[in-house]
Order: sequence, then C-alpha cells, then structure tokens
Amino acid sequence: MNLTLIAVGIYVVTVIIVVIFLNLLQNNRNKKYKNILDKLEVEKNVIDSTPINLEISKIKTFLKNDKLDANLNDWENRFKDIRSIQIPKITDMILEADYSLKQQDYKTTLFKIAKLEMEIYKVRTNTEMLLDEIKEITSSEERNRAIIIKFKSIYRELYDKFNSTKSEFGEIANSVLLQFENISKRFEAFEQSMENNDYNEVTKIIKSIDEMLKHMQIVIDEVPSIVLMATSVIPKKITEISQIYQDMIKEGYPLDYLNVDYNITEANKKLSDIMDRTRVLNLEDSLFELKVLVEYFDSLFNDFEKEKNDRHIYDELVDTFVSKISKINSLVDDIFSQINDIKNVYNLSEEDLNLLNQVKEELNILNNDYDVLKTHTGNHTFAYSKLIKEIETLSLRLNNIQDKLDNSLDALGSMKEDELRARQQLEEIKQILRESKNKIKEFNFPVIPQYYYTQLDEASLAIKEIIKELEKKPITISVLNTRVDTARDLVLKLYTGTKELLKIAVFAENAIVYGNRYRVTDEVNKNLMYSELLFYKGEYQKSLEITINSLNKIEPGIYNKLLKFYE
Repeated sequence: MNLTLIAVGIYVVTVIIVVIFLNLLQNNRNKKYKNILDKLEVEKNVIDSTPINLEISKIKTFLKNDKLDANLNDWENRFKDIRSIQIPKITDMILEADYSLKQQDYKTTLFKIAKLEMEIYKVRTNTEMLLDEIKEITSSEERNRAIIIKFKSIYRELYDKFNSTKSEFGEIANSVLLQFENISKRFEAFEQSMENNDYNEVTKIIKSIDEMLKHMQIVIDEVPSIVLMATSVIPKKITEISQIYQDMIKEGYPLDYLNVDYNITEANKKLSDIMDRTRVLNLEDSLFELKVLVEYFDSLFNDFEKEKNDRHIYDELVDTFVSKISKINSLVDDIFSQINDIKNVYNLSEEDLNLLNQVKEELNILNNDYDVLKTHTGNHTFAYSKLIKEIETLSLRLNNIQDKLDNSLDALGSMKEDELRARQQLEEIKQILRESKNKIKEFNFPVIPQYYYTQLDEASLAIKEIIKELEKKPITISVLNTRVDTARDLVLKLYTGTKELLKIAVFAENAIVYGNRYRVTDEVNKNLMYSELLFYKGEYQKSLEITINSLNKIEPGIYNKLLKFYE
C-alpha cells in the first residue's frame, strides 16, 4: 500500500513539473514572437513618419515649370499610395500575426512574420527612394551652388595654367581657348536653369561641366607633350633615322628586314592623324601612340648600332674562317697529291683512308656552303646578326673537320715518328749488342756458357727482323714496333746476363785465389780443387758457392769481405 502511494506521488510530481516546463516554454515563445512584432510595428511607424509631405510642401513654394509639376504629381501619387495602401497593409499584417500568436499557432505566426518583414523592407525602400528623389530637388540649390563654386575654382586654375604655358600648345591653343569658352557658357546655362528652377536640367549641366573640366585637365596636362612630340621630337628622329638609313644602305648594310621606309611613311600618317584629333581635343590614346613611335625610332637607332657592331664581328669571323679554311684546303690538297706515295711507304688501314676521304668530302661541302654565304652577303639580303649565326655554324663545322684531319695527321705523323724512332732504336740496340760482345772479352773465360750464345743468336736474329721490316714497302708500323720491342728486350737481357756472368766469374776466380792460403787444410784444399774443376768447366756460380762455403768455416763472413773488397 505504501509503495503504491509513493508511485502515485512521484507520478503527480512529474506531471506537475512537465506542465510547469511546458508553460514556461510557451510563455518564452509568446514573449519572443511578441517582441518581434513590436519591433516590426516600430519600423512601420518610422516609415510612416518619414517627412515626405514636408519636402513636397517645400517644392510647392517654388514650383515654376511644367516638368517639375509633372514630377510633383508623380511624387504625390506615390506618397498617397504609401500612406493609404502600403502602410495600412502592414498594420493589417501585424494584427493578423498578433492574432495567430494569441491562438498559439506558432507555425502560422512565424510564416506571417516572415511575410511582414519582406513587406516592411519593400515599403521602406519605396519610401526612401521617394524621399531621395524629392530631396534631390529641395536640397539641390545649396548643393549645386557648392559644386559650381568648386568647378569655377578648378576652371580658373586650369585657365591660369593654360595662359602660363600657352606657347607650348602651338596651333592647338585656339582649340583650347574655344573649349574654355564652351565651359564658361555652361556656367551661364547653370545660372539660367537655377533661375527657372529647372533642377533636372541643372543636374545635366553639372554633369556636363564636370566631364568638360576633367577632359580639360587631361588637355592641359597632355597637349603640350603631344604637340612637342608630334611636331618636333619625332619629326627630328625621323629625319635623323632617314639619313642614317640612307648612309648605311650606301655602305652595303642589309636593312630591308627593318622596313624603315614603310614604317616612316606610316609614322607620318599617324602623326598627321594625331594632330587632326588633337585639334578637336580628342586625345584618346594619342600620348600612348606617340610614346610607341618614340620607342620604335629609339629601337631603330639601337638596331643600326647593332648592325654596325654585328658587321664588325662578322668581318672578323669571316677573316678567321677564310684563313683557317685556306690552310686546311691547302693541307688536304697536299695530302691527296701525295696519297699514293704515303700508301707505298706506310700500310694505311681502311679506317685511316676512309677518314681522309670523309674529311675531303666534308671540306668540299663546306667550301660550297661558304660560297653560298658569300653570295647572300653580297646581295645584302640578310641581317648581319643572321650572317653571324651562319658563319659561326660554318666555323663549328670547320673545327669538326679540322679535328678529324688532325686525327688523320696524328696517325700519319705517328707512323713517321715510329719509323724514325725504330731506326734510332735499331742503332742503340746494335750498340748494346756490341758492348755485350766487348764485355765478354774483358775476362779470359776458360769456358763461355752455352746460354750466352743462345741469347746472342736470339738478339742478333731480332735485329735482323727489324732491318727486314724497315726494308719492306709499305711498312706495317704495328709489326715494326713489335720487332723493335722484342729486339730491345733480348739485347738488354743479353747485356745484363753478360755483366752478371762477368761479375760471377771474376768473383769466383778471386775467391779461389784468396782461399789458396788455407790449402794446408785438407778439407779446404779438397773443396778448392773441386771448385777449380767447376770453374774450368764454366760452372762459375757453383764454383763460387763451394769456395765461399768452404772458406766461411775457417773465416766467417768471408763472402761480405770479399764482396766489399772486389766491388
């Protein structure tokens, strides 16, 4: 029973809390939408209180022309529409939204508020536009007077500036004076329109004066520069350019590519057109076009100077090229006039012959191309800058041909050098062989080892092979070099072996002589006798070893002692 009461109590409390929360939520929503409607009503009242009627009353006090009368009727009708139809419509929409809010139809209320905001915005815009149009008339006199005072100040400044620099305007001065008169007449027209309260015309006059003064500002700033460039600076440049151009043509410079005559004609036409437009004060793009002409003629001066410099460079390149190709032509002619003799002397490879023929063929093509270049140069057809590129290309090709020719000449020179070196080395090898033979005679050898004669025969045969190769026609240089290297190695081997043999034999003999003092010892005597036997058989190295080993037992260190003594 107690649990039931507790559960019922909790349920009741919860329901009460939910009801309170929903009431609070509803009150907040009502308050929020009510505030919005209040603000919108304030905005409606502000629109309704706009002083349009007051401004219309001001106009009626000085209404003096039919045009203004027509405008006034239009404004009154529009004001009547706002007051009689548009404002009441907003009032009705506010009441409808407020009724929906009281019915707690929040969705409909929100929709009506959105429509109301749009309607208020539209009416406020209509009201503001109407007020601005009316004030354009009611406040125009003071505003327009202030604008005209400012314009007259600008007019005087421009007129004073013109008078102080009138000489710079040349023949255009009269046109400028006429335009100042036109502006002055517009000031008079302004006063007349203000007198007639023709405010629509006043607005147009002010706008026209503003545009005329802005244009006059440009005229005062630009016309002196236009006159100076069009009547003095550019004509002088044209005269100078024409003279330089004619002089360079006489000197043979190829200047057709610059189209100077045509461009001068067109420039004179452009100057005439600019001056015609300037006389009626039409300055549109005139200063820009004149600056373009100045830049063009300045660039022509640079082109002329570049052409002169390029001609100097071209002449230097041609001189260098002619000198170089003449030498190469002469050298190639000499080589091919002796080619048969060269083939007879040296065994040229197919690659060497092909390289020479390729050099000759490429050189002939290069000579023909240079003849074409000379023709173009003589015809004054191409600019020297282009001719420089052509001669540089020919020079590069000539360098490639020279490299190939140098390779061929290096091969031929190397063959000649190898032949001369082989003959020189043959004499040196023969001399070494003679020295080897003389060395063997310095000592009375009981027996000369057989290997000496073998080496001597090999060296002599190698020398004969060199002589045989040198006597061949044509000479195969690679084979000749091999023969020389082989003979040199064999002779040096013989010479070195002979010196070593002589040294060992002398040392062996001296060792035996030194050891005679110890023959009283049976063992030494026996060894020395065996050593002598080997010595007379030609086995000098073995004889020396036995003698030294035997004596070293009696006199340690005998080898170094004898070596030091006999060296």
